[in-house]
Amino acid sequence: MSQNHLIKRWILPQEIPADIDDSLKDFPRPIRQILFNRGFTDQDSCNAFLNAEYPLDKTNPFLLDGMEKAVQRIRESITFQLPIAVYGDYDVDGVTATALLVEVLGQLGAKVVPYIPNRFDEGYGLNHDAIKTLKESGFDLVITVDCGIRSVHEADYAKEIGIGLIITDHHHPRGILPDADSIICPKKPGDTYDFKELSGVGLAYKLAGAVLSTFSGYSINLDDWLDFVALGSVADMVPLVGENRMLVRQGLEKLRSNPRIGLQALAVVSKVDLPRMNGNSIGFGFGPRLNAAGRMESAKKALQLLLVEEEEAARKLAEELNQQNVARQELTKITQQQAIEIVKQSGRKLLFFADSPDFNQGILGLAASKLTEEYYRPAMVATRKMDGTIRASCRSIPEFDITRALDECVDLLIQHGGHKAAAGFTIQSEKLDVFLERMQGIAERELGELELHPTLRADARVTLTDLKPNLFEYLDLIEPIGMGNPSPIFYSEDVTVRSKKAVGKENKHLSFQLTDGQFTFDAIAFGFGEMVEKLPDKLDILFSYEKNFYQDQVRPQLRIIDMKFSE
Repeated sequence: MSQNHLIKRWILPQEIPADIDDSLKDFPRPIRQILFNRGFTDQDSCNAFLNAEYPLDKTNPFLLDGMEKAVQRIRESITFQLPIAVYGDYDVDGVTATALLVEVLGQLGAKVVPYIPNRFDEGYGLNHDAIKTLKESGFDLVITVDCGIRSVHEADYAKEIGIGLIITDHHHPRGILPDADSIICPKKPGDTYDFKELSGVGLAYKLAGAVLSTFSGYSINLDDWLDFVALGSVADMVPLVGENRMLVRQGLEKLRSNPRIGLQALAVVSKVDLPRMNGNSIGFGFGPRLNAAGRMESAKKALQLLLVEEEEAARKLAEELNQQNVARQELTKITQQQAIEIVKQSGRKLLFFADSPDFNQGILGLAASKLTEEYYRPAMVATRKMDGTIRASCRSIPEFDITRALDECVDLLIQHGGHKAAAGFTIQSEKLDVFLERMQGIAERELGELELHPTLRADARVTLTDLKPNLFEYLDLIEPIGMGNPSPIFYSEDVTVRSKKAVGKENKHLSFQLTDGQFTFDAIAFGFGEMVEKLPDKLDILFSYEKNFYQDQVRPQLRIIDMKFSE
């Protein structure tokens, strides 16, 4: 009984061994199960996780290969007042990384300006025209953030025309590394930095800290930019474990207690309650609006909002970003519907592809995400350009590494890159058929023997009576929630349905009460409104246990993720 046609597979939790259960007895039983599922089996490791601790001796930025060379090169430009360009990406991770590095280097006296390419005119990453323009404008050094690790030809061109290049990027390299003054990427061969999953803004933070440590006489607190690290890391969906968890926890605290002017204005239009800011507030509130600028026009407004210092200008920028997000939502809905129809007609079973010259390049990834969510298959959505190229965004499922698949087609592609679950590529239109045939073959090889179903994994089996208010103290400590640290899901069986009604726009959602005979809870099931007349008396449920803030009152609530008829 799921909100779409896909059959979801439930995986129930493994029982905790008695000795481990006993060692964690100071925690409530459901919390013990959650901690065990995340790999924590003793009191010390559990406390370190809940307190978001990470060994400080492993966070020294100079442990990153290439950091010392980068700092020396940047100090040279600052000392001799040679102009520096920080070259970012147009998503939240890239924009926050750009803003962070520009502000910190600027406070150290650097002549530094941001440069974010236009998605529509320049595409992702370094490009020859931008490098040439920066050189002709007198820039001595380009520092990339969140891009550049695969820009081999562009790095060669920078060297040829005599402009310095430092690359900081958290994406996976491919084959030959660019010939730059320095490359900071924990995923490059030979780098021994302990934590490999920093975001683009996380690496910018490390670089800024390394440069700052070599200057004296400045009252600059690098922690003032941890809000940017939290924004970019959560929005880019890097794993919120290890050092990321520590940085994002601290960044969220800054967002709650001392938000900068631009983010205060963004909170108003996003309807985000800053004192209760969490990972979901970024994922569903701030992130889409900051991303909307780069998807619809240019990322400049998002960058300006992060750097703005006047309230009226901040309010205006936040309103513009919100309006762009509304337009983006409408365009996304239309494109998703068109992409679904194209896929239905294509007959492809394992790997979906939809393209149209009418598709807006800025929302290709969102349309691909919808296909993957609807059908649980890797998907590619593309637009055809006037120059004869096709630009695509890809989204995938855990069983299929989309970037590695693209690597197998490198001879056909102009450019590509990304993560295991999300990527992009550019190809000449005449090579598309051969490319799709090869990608389908890779999908057959990797997925052909598998039963593909989305999986919902329960953290703990509970009765409703187990859901005591003190659980919230621990659930709050499990934040930040996100990739690598998902929101805890509880499983309860044979609960009784009480009053029920469809709510929301077009009655899409289901509001009802559930009881185990002793305790009764309000419940909300988003997307299940059509089930209001079909609900049986007894249900098995997967749900999250959360606080519902309404009219200055706080009540516990069950947010239903999936449900089935009790046997």
